[in-house]
Amino acid sequence: MYINTLTRRRFLAGVAASMAAAPLMRSARADTNGDFDPLPRAVVHNMLPDELSWEERYALAAQCGFEGVEAPPFENEDDAQRHADAAAEAGIRLHSVIFGGWGDPLSHADESVAAAGLNALEASIRGASIIGADTVLLVPGVVNADTRYIEAYERSQQRIREILPLAEELEIVIAVENVWNNFLLSPLEFAQYVDEFESPWLQAYFDVGNVVAFGWPQDWIRTLGERIAKIHYKDFTRSTRDWENLGEGDVDWLEVRQALEEVGYNDYVTSELSSGDEDYLTDVAERMDRINRGMQVV
Repeated sequence: MYINTLTRRRFLAGVAASMAAAPLMRSARADTNGDFDPLPRAVVHNMLPDELSWEERYALAAQCGFEGVEAPPFENEDDAQRHADAAAEAGIRLHSVIFGGWGDPLSHADESVAAAGLNALEASIRGASIIGADTVLLVPGVVNADTRYIEAYERSQQRIREILPLAEELEIVIAVENVWNNFLLSPLEFAQYVDEFESPWLQAYFDVGNVVAFGWPQDWIRTLGERIAKIHYKDFTRSTRDWENLGEGDVDWLEVRQALEEVGYNDYVTSELSSGDEDYLTDVAERMDRINRGMQVV
């Protein structure tokens, strides 16, 4: 868990650079007024109506204004190819796979449980390669009464290192997400965790809404910086602890967009909200467009 000299230098240099740049960049916030270039918008697969076929779901996503979809894990390679074909027919990109990692966490003490998690992660990495995605989302571990924090840290890193050669071979980034798993609870620690792999194939998947209960997403973005491979958009209200539609919670979206601009982020932003019909999904896509351009959401 200790930072080696090379990793420590990179970590401290990155943090120092973000701190030095932040005051200057934040001073431009009031002048955004929709001046930012739009980022490609995507939707998590389970926001699309599940009564539709995958062909219909992907077509609907494109019709509602999304450029991409975050795909589910696949049952096998044939299943992955069916998704790839359906997305190609709809003219939409499957840019990532939302694998997860809750069921058989890599932090588990039982080697058989962790092995099952690694096998499932391997299947998702291979599936991502088939569909043309460049990233697989991973929940790296879970801290609970049975798994200490340091155990989750060390076990998850050890097991991820076992599969990194495959990720490199297939050119798929494993992106570790910040979720409510009692783990990686500060942006400094998250940055350190990523840096210790010293690999471009292990990066961060930053979820804007997931940190609102105990932090400020713009702070996390500025600290994580170039480590961020992908972004999830969702909103949250601290006082009620409720998930909200974009622009209706406590996220300062103008500041979030400014922070993304500062760190040079230009990849997909993916909404992770409740599911809905065409009108609802179109509205979500339009809200995302306003966020991406640096405008008021609602």
